Amino acid sequence: MAMHSVAVLPQSPISISHRLTSSSSSSSPVRNLIPCNAKGILQSSLWQHSQSRRKRSLVLNSAADQVSVADTPSPPSRSPGNGGPPADLIASLKLNLLSAISGLNRGLAANEDDLRKADAAAKDLESVGGLVDLTVDLDKLQGRWKLIYSSAFSSRTLGGSRPGPPTGRLLPITLGQVFQRIDILSKDFDNIVELQLGAPWPLPPVEVTATLAHKFELIGSSKIKINFEKTTVKATGNLSQLPPFEIPRIPDQFRPPSNTGSGEFEVTYLDSDTRVTRGDGGELRVFVIS
Repeated sequence: MAMHSVAVLPQSPISISHRLTSSSSSSSPVRNLIPCNAKGILQSSLWQHSQSRRKRSLVLNSAADQVSVADTPSPPSRSPGNGGPPADLIASLKLNLLSAISGLNRGLAANEDDLRKADAAAKDLESVGGLVDLTVDLDKLQGRWKLIYSSAFSSRTLGGSRPGPPTGRLLPITLGQVFQRIDILSKDFDNIVELQLGAPWPLPPVEVTATLAHKFELIGSSKIKINFEKTTVKATGNLSQLPPFEIPRIPDQFRPPSNTGSGEFEVTYLDSDTRVTRGDGGELRVFVIS
């Protein structure tokens, strides 16, 4: 049949077949009333219908005693790789995670309930996505990633300030966008942070971008270790003409034991546009490709 959805009149061969096969009586009085030429047409029509069943399915509307033809629903698409979870399920879980963290200003405005909801949504995605194997999928790390959520921001352990009243510091710092730039060939792992430094009135705030350069290495199938190298600050906005400068590194003997210049985290979910990580301190981070 050339059309995807048609209504067949009662006198058509397919409708006759339906009336015969759906009758409660299987005897032949009605069958014998069909002329020989109608039987031939009926057989031909049934053969054509059987050949098209691979692509179409019959949907019966018994009240109207009609048969309509509709496309057979496609099976759920699969994620790349053999035996992967359905792509539509992954997309739904990713949407749930994004919904849980939306409006939280990357976690700066999150309360305890927000943290629990974000963690639960991330665990759902991690569970369905399965274990990450960076020995196979290292190329998926390549690129510039934008941080859209960090559970640590709620406690202000990584800098920044919540929206609302000033913190009272002489030079308040407002956290802007945060990125990670990863190069799998050079093993560069740069944390790029946009900051706005408050200045005494009437001076405008100073906008800068700080790049914390690291080198990374795999220490497991899904675990990464980063080693700090240097911090470079570049003014932006009205002072963008100024050259970048490097902040001197604190000598090892004067550095607090908690600040070793290195860190570890596990990549718990990874695809072409979304990455979820768990830090060694339990920090949950969500990134999207930028």
